Amino acid sequence: MTAPPSVVLVTGVSRYLGAHLAARLAADPGVDRVVAVDAVAPVGEFADVLSAAGDKIDVRQLDLRTPGVLRVMVDARVEAIAHLAVATATDQHGGRAAMKELNVIGSMQLLAACQQAPRLRKLIVRSSTAAYGASFRDPAIFTEDTEPREVPRGGFAKDVLDIEGYVRGFRRRRPDVAATVLRFAPFIGSAVDTRLTRYFAQPIVPTVFGRDPRLQFLHVDDAFVVLERSVTEHHPGTFNVAGSGTLTLSQAVRRAGRVTMPILEPGLNALAGLGRAGVTLDQLDLFVHGRVVDTSKLIREFGFVPRTTAEAFGEFVRSRREGEPLPADTIRSVEQALLDGFRRTRAARAALESGHE
Repeated sequence: MTAPPSVVLVTGVSRYLGAHLAARLAADPGVDRVVAVDAVAPVGEFADVLSAAGDKIDVRQLDLRTPGVLRVMVDARVEAIAHLAVATATDQHGGRAAMKELNVIGSMQLLAACQQAPRLRKLIVRSSTAAYGASFRDPAIFTEDTEPREVPRGGFAKDVLDIEGYVRGFRRRRPDVAATVLRFAPFIGSAVDTRLTRYFAQPIVPTVFGRDPRLQFLHVDDAFVVLERSVTEHHPGTFNVAGSGTLTLSQAVRRAGRVTMPILEPGLNALAGLGRAGVTLDQLDLFVHGRVVDTSKLIREFGFVPRTTAEAFGEFVRSRREGEPLPADTIRSVEQALLDGFRRTRAARAALESGHE
């Protein structure tokens, strides 16, 4: 076992995962200093988390796409980097173009700086099981060696595939740096607020008609265990990180005390614009095909078993109070969105049929 790095740089600290990991690393007696960076300054809860961690944290507003990141790494004598500034549709403003710019270009520039950082010996990158995509051709269980059968439709999945490609190139150029890629299943837990948790918090949960996919979740506290140990210990490689076992979508909805509303896929797609609980293409594909990953490599390497999918989801459910009755205007909005989706589907089919005549 190697000694923990003295100086760790954590990206993405204006969001939940980055802020809390930086604070946890600052509490580790083996870590002397944490450089916490983000393109936007942490505010509110996340600023408080970093401030409470004490003077071992050096918070800096820094855009990864600028040359300044290399200067910070060299000046601070950074030995390890936890790259968590990978935005999902949940936390990125400015549309798909801004999301890709931050994720792909930001990661590419960071890795270019890592290549020139003389003291760097460890790189940890947040990825996602979304990298496997979702299609009818998928295997029952994905291992770390499984290639996606089709290019994912969703922007987040495409971004993590690009980022992992850059990491493979970095490994060839800097074999002296231990690179760890963590493919996380969707996070769940009492403190998590994402599109997925808001989806399950709706009184009426829209699902894809005729589909009941198998899902896996990861308790966010278990994600922190794996992240911390990836930084302070030596675990190079790519790892699936998820709770064992599965829940079908219908089981998850029932356990959340909600009611499903099965609709045709185009109708669910139409709901994407309805408030903060709208689904993304990544999630829509997940709700159609599901996704299950094998975590035996993680368990062997880390000697750590995350709590099961059912246990993690159960804690999330217990942390949420009973929902209020669905307002009448929300019901009307949902009904109207469904009707619009069905009309567009019928119109598209009619146009297709007329074109074949």
